[in-house]
Amino acid sequence: MSDVEVIFKYFPDLTDRQTEQFEQLMPLYMEWNAKINVVSRKDIEELYIRHVLHSLGIAKIQSFKSGSKILDIGTGGGFPGIPLAILFPGSDFLLVDSIGKKIKVVNGVAKSLGLTNVTGIHSRAEDIDDQFDFIVSRAVTRMKGFYSWTKGKIKKESNHELQNGILYLKGGDLTEELQESKLRFKLYELPAYFSEGFFETKKVVYIPRQ
Repeated sequence: MSDVEVIFKYFPDLTDRQTEQFEQLMPLYMEWNAKINVVSRKDIEELYIRHVLHSLGIAKIQSFKSGSKILDIGTGGGFPGIPLAILFPGSDFLLVDSIGKKIKVVNGVAKSLGLTNVTGIHSRAEDIDDQFDFIVSRAVTRMKGFYSWTKGKIKKESNHELQNGILYLKGGDLTEELQESKLRFKLYELPAYFSEGFFETKKVVYIPRQ
């Protein structure tokens, strides 16, 4: 099941609007990818599992409340930010990437989907001067370096089940990397939520505000 049905399997309570937006993702990314390559040719055929559902792994760990602010660092073509923004229309998402053409895709896709809760900006993470409830990302660098980019960007007051912090999608053996970071963390194994083989070693790393 590599089409949009895999999303509906794990998120059966979507509104008609959300269903339509998820269905639009494949044709939109196919169209943009022909102009600006943001998803590999192999991955575009598995977009819904490898990019969309993977992004939504974060939603299995924490639902974002209306009024919350989320920063997606190194968003690339809009992952995990765009799928999360579809799922949580009451939250505001700032998607940043240091490569301008990727942000062009992000803003183009968001506009086509009518996502008014997404802003994409061409910037380095360190240059963002704002505070957020959560920072999300997908394996852009080692955790120690990534955490240094987020200093001062996580709000102190928490309104969610989890304390404000980082929700980071990673794969493989993270033992050494997390020891090196010297951060408090919790690992959530994605095979506990998704049965597809792609998720076998995939995790959400949760780093509370420290």
